[in-house]
Amino acid sequence: MNVTVGIADMKVSDDPAATLITHSLGSCIGVAIYDPVAKVGGMVHYMLPESKLDSNKAKSQPLMFADTGIPLLFKACYKLGAEKKRIISKVAGGSQIIDASGAFNIGKRNYAALRKIFWRNNVLVDAEDVGGTSNRTMRLNIATGELALKVYGRGEIIL
Repeated sequence: MNVTVGIADMKVSDDPAATLITHSLGSCIGVAIYDPVAKVGGMVHYMLPESKLDSNKAKSQPLMFADTGIPLLFKACYKLGAEKKRIISKVAGGSQIIDASGAFNIGKRNYAALRKIFWRNNVLVDAEDVGGTSNRTMRLNIATGELALKVYGRGEIIL
């Protein structure tokens, strides 16, 4: 069963029949984490790097931002039995889609925010496919932890 993770959204699961999927990763970042022992996985699709950009939005939609959404993803997986030391993390997105001139660099800023949060919390990125100018779709199989990535112009790859 596919469980769709929308934009500024998060899903976690310990159901082996579930596949978490998020579409349209442009400048947004998709973060998928998986504990292979507990068979717990989760995915967040955030849009912007820092909640201080709009504190009202951060209160009503914390999953919109890296600094508020990523911690919520980890906490939700911990509640289902995942442990930090076993977590495998994979990241995709951060493209430069709408901003061809690079004036805002939202994709790069989103990725930099993620690396800063992971570094501060001693979490490593196990695999990533970021940057460029392509949209991506990310699928996390909860039974196996396999992360499939469909990249416009490159087809589907296993990350």
